[in-house]
Amino acid sequence: MEKRRLGQTDMYVNMIGLGCMGLSHASGTPLPKEEALQVLKEAHRIGYDLYDTAECYTGVYPDGSISNNEEIVGEAIKDFRDDIVLCTKFGVMHKGDHLEFDSSPQKIRESIEGSLKRLQTDHIDIYYQHRIDPQVEPEVVAGVMKDLIQEGKIKAWGISEVNEDYLRRAHAICPVTVIQNRYSMMARWHEHLIDVCQELGITYIAFSPLANGALTGAYHSQADFKGDQQDFRRNMPQYSQTGMIKTNALLEVISQVAKKYHATNAQISLAWMLHKFPHLIPIPGSRKIDRLSSNFQAGNIQLLETDIQMIDHQLEQMEFEVFGGH
Repeated sequence: MEKRRLGQTDMYVNMIGLGCMGLSHASGTPLPKEEALQVLKEAHRIGYDLYDTAECYTGVYPDGSISNNEEIVGEAIKDFRDDIVLCTKFGVMHKGDHLEFDSSPQKIRESIEGSLKRLQTDHIDIYYQHRIDPQVEPEVVAGVMKDLIQEGKIKAWGISEVNEDYLRRAHAICPVTVIQNRYSMMARWHEHLIDVCQELGITYIAFSPLANGALTGAYHSQADFKGDQQDFRRNMPQYSQTGMIKTNALLEVISQVAKKYHATNAQISLAWMLHKFPHLIPIPGSRKIDRLSSNFQAGNIQLLETDIQMIDHQLEQMEFEVFGGH
């Protein structure tokens, strides 16, 4: 599989990365620890070499104990730490039903030490600001990142859910290697940033590239998730009654292409963005090893330009109800 460069660094990874969040957070009751460890280890055997986590990815096991994603990732990767690019994030805290942001220099310093300990490593390959903190200027955050790089605690940094102005200001102080914003066939409002990334030599990491599972075709309504209060998808608009009508219209288009390539809907969705943007890397996640393997193989599918153009033409005529929509 083709390797893609992360920004202007010497780090190269396979075209499909691994989003680890769902093992512990937002996709229902956390997967039992031993099962999660097995998934992460098997992902390495499949070929995944970019692992993405965050300090705020936590969930509650049935016995009331906490599942910490960083701790699970750290334990899983011990035997192959040097084979992968390890990414984590700072700056977000879950407070009940809302998020709080803190990217103050003091908080960043506290966060990096906590993440290093939980991940059982002496450095983070890519350290993300998880969300913009309106109380802290980008130049301040970038200055701390520059110091952390010089200290050897991180190799490079990135910003998640960034806008163009913030990105340019931060990049001028300490070069940004990657950004991580939502992107999928159903969530295309950040496409202008893909062009900005190409201009600046930054890699675009696409989170939720399958629209929180909607593009797999495996789910049919919000009722699929209602039984688990820790599954954020239970209230996502793409799974509402009207949202599913629009989602299914797109799935019909994708399915036509998938049959041609003997591929899954998810594989076509991933291959589509990979072939449109050579400096983009999607990071789908799953708790199922067979789906991880299938997603990874999307990097080997060579779509014809005519198929990409057909999909794009259909997308231009569609509107979606999707989580995170603008």
